[in-house]
Amino acid sequence: QVQLVESGGGLVQAGGSLRLSCAASGRTFSSYRMGWFRQAPGKEREFVAGITRSGGSTEYADSVKGRFTISRDNAKNTVFLQMNSLKAEDTAVYYCAAGRESIAVVAMYRSQYVYWGQGTQVTVSS
Repeated sequence: QVQLVESGGGLVQAGGSLRLSCAASGRTFSSYRMGWFRQAPGKEREFVAGITRSGGSTEYADSVKGRFTISRDNAKNTVFLQMNSLKAEDTAVYYCAAGRESIAVVAMYRSQYVYWGQGTQVTVSS
């Protein structure tokens, strides 16, 4: 069992930055691939970024490439999402997710993740 707790969300002006954190419980954090998803009102939850358990591979949604960076610190059981050049369309609830990794590729689909956090609200004002 893995419990995930996100933090770092808030209100920011367009063009600003936020850094989300996701703290995981348990001693097996380094065995999980991690991902960030987001869900805007009235929309489906969508993939934002993912990282393999070693941190050696990352993937991003086209809409955030070049602006967002995912990273992890296995010693601190934490995954991060650095968000720069924020836009109004980035407004959403952001969720952290963990999935078991059998091969070292980033998981980009919701079904590939087993554990989810409660989400943190990010609001970008234009």
